[in-house]
Amino acid sequence: MNKLALIGGKIYTGDAIFEQKALLISEGKIDGIVHDHEIPSDYGSYPVNGANICAGLIDLQLYGDGSDLYSAERSVASLERITEGLVRKGTTSFMMTLATNTISVFKEAIRVAEGFQHDAFLGLHLEGPFLNPKKRGAHPADLIIEPTKENIDDLLVGNQVVKMMTIAPERIADDVLQHLQGYNLLLSAGHSDATFEEGTRGYDLGIPTSTHLFNAMSPLHHREVGLVGAIFNHSTARASIIVDGHHVSFEAVKIAKRQMGDRLFMITDAVAACDKDIYHHVLNNGYYALPDGTISGAAISLLEGVKNAVQKVDIPLDEAIRMATLYPANLLERADIGNLNKGSMANVIVFNDNFKLQQVIFKGELKF
Repeated sequence: MNKLALIGGKIYTGDAIFEQKALLISEGKIDGIVHDHEIPSDYGSYPVNGANICAGLIDLQLYGDGSDLYSAERSVASLERITEGLVRKGTTSFMMTLATNTISVFKEAIRVAEGFQHDAFLGLHLEGPFLNPKKRGAHPADLIIEPTKENIDDLLVGNQVVKMMTIAPERIADDVLQHLQGYNLLLSAGHSDATFEEGTRGYDLGIPTSTHLFNAMSPLHHREVGLVGAIFNHSTARASIIVDGHHVSFEAVKIAKRQMGDRLFMITDAVAACDKDIYHHVLNNGYYALPDGTISGAAISLLEGVKNAVQKVDIPLDEAIRMATLYPANLLERADIGNLNKGSMANVIVFNDNFKLQQVIFKGELKF
């Protein structure tokens, strides 16, 4: 069906909320929002029975889905399965992430991903290898390397698919950071032991965002407020946060939200069960951990993160939706996703007040 009118729902566009109106979808794009009596005759009506309607969710950090961990599989077939699984869960745009690994694995993963095309696939996010071993978390210390121009070029020259990278700002010289910025990546400060001054310097020099706030970064202490303090106090620094109740307490999310407002957005940091390669993820009461117990990834979908934000953190639904749609889209400088404005890509999810996903529409096509 090329022309579709979603009727009988509560529409969250990203900027506004509409009730008793219809969302029009035509040729894979949002065509507008109108009163029911204004629906053109050539549109097929699709009742949603009072459910919530919003843009498809955007996750800038996840490592796999189902039984597929991309760093261990490294195949187009794996990317296809991960993408299909994520879209069916309402995540219609995502950054496939690779944690610190050998340079050969990084390069193979890049080569494979360059052969994969899908409108939900935003590119690769390399979480490493230019991190601080003191805040390595689940990352192997022996695979973290110095951020030199030579190492950067060895990893990235000729690359067409790496779009994001997490780095420790205190470990990179100003001229090397400028060199890295020449690759036009979305840089994110993380796995960092930066002081307040070092973190602030990184944001002043153009690092726009930060990786999983509170996790694997120098904490806020009353005499040295660290990277967390730098993020809170910087006017432009943004940060992702994992709202699963395990990586970060819901009380900490509430504090961060009050400090940061629209600078805080949601990721899942989701991994998949894996017993091969260097990351062995074991499901442990709602999250994944390494065999030694180190927390290593989340086990939630992004829609579950939105649910937690509303039910556990008391964030209003419209704002929780923006944290998983509009704010990451703005960070990517993408006006065509993360909202339901006229002309945007028709990536739409429908879910009820219990956060049960009822429908996913991807580029105007009903997925289930």
